Amino acid sequence: MPADPFVRVSTDKGEAPKLPSGRTYPPGTRIKIETDRYTAAIPTEGYVSGVAAGTFVDKKTGAHDLGYGLSIVDFLLEPVPQDAPVPKGQYEFGSLVHGNIPKRYVEGPQICTQARKLPARVSANDDFAAVRLKYQWNVAYPPRDKAGSVWEQTLIFPKGERFFLSADRVTTVSESPALFFRVDMPGHIKHKDSMSFDHIYLSYNNPSILPSTDFMADFPPDGHFLYQRGKQPLPERFIRAYQVDLGPGKDEGPWLAGMTLNSKDVYEAWCHERGYVCLIEELGGRPTKPGDTFGAAYLIGWFDDIDDMNKAYDRYKGISGLALEGPDDKPTGFRGLKTKELTPVTL
Repeated sequence: MPADPFVRVSTDKGEAPKLPSGRTYPPGTRIKIETDRYTAAIPTEGYVSGVAAGTFVDKKTGAHDLGYGLSIVDFLLEPVPQDAPVPKGQYEFGSLVHGNIPKRYVEGPQICTQARKLPARVSANDDFAAVRLKYQWNVAYPPRDKAGSVWEQTLIFPKGERFFLSADRVTTVSESPALFFRVDMPGHIKHKDSMSFDHIYLSYNNPSILPSTDFMADFPPDGHFLYQRGKQPLPERFIRAYQVDLGPGKDEGPWLAGMTLNSKDVYEAWCHERGYVCLIEELGGRPTKPGDTFGAAYLIGWFDDIDDMNKAYDRYKGISGLALEGPDDKPTGFRGLKTKELTPVTL
């Protein structure tokens, strides 16, 4: 292991217990990751899932993420069937927040804000750390009366890279013509006017590089920069990134990119302004029956330019999941999974 521990864990009281690899930590701990390239933290209580806001720090430049967290997970949803009503108070659309795209919730609650506690299973070796989180949705939204779909997130932090890998997997109890889950990818951007970031990059948009001044006034998800599978060409790579402004007199900042490694997994994605830049993706969007499993895998990290993003993407291109290899308490490696290789999530 490195001289400084590769994985650090602290409790809500600031205590730092020794971390046995493979242990499941109860809620109340904050898992701190430090590699030779970055630091990050995974919360297990409060605003949960993914990497905590402001904790993903690039050692090369000192830049940090600008939003509410990275790879953050919400609900299960579906489009509203034609001519079907949306029960009042269920999912409000026709607004700056959701745009005029009819949808409805299938299962909740929203994991990031309402799950409140997520035990975390942590494994580490000399080359990477892995954190796994699970949750079972327990709220059924009308017209459904049953919930119970299970979600798992796997986060892998490799040594020697400026990025980490993330994967979400869902085993559903819901039958739907087009079920999907919602993720912040890479994460939202807090800003005042056009300060804090210089540009946004959307691989599927033309032009692909947008100035921060395009995000001075609020507009809905379907106002600009909306991606919908089947309505736009499938991009070779599905990458969304923002360039951090390091401040007056500083060098040009790095890009923080979120890459969905199988473009076919993205059902819908938007990049809109609502007091902050909202970068949401919806994954899945295909018919499901009870017991079906679907998911997506992502690469999230710091890059000097778009060419570096493309090279990293191509190393993992086409995967929809992640699996650890070797003993559970001391994994020897990890590998990407194709869609057909995803196995059901168990509690």
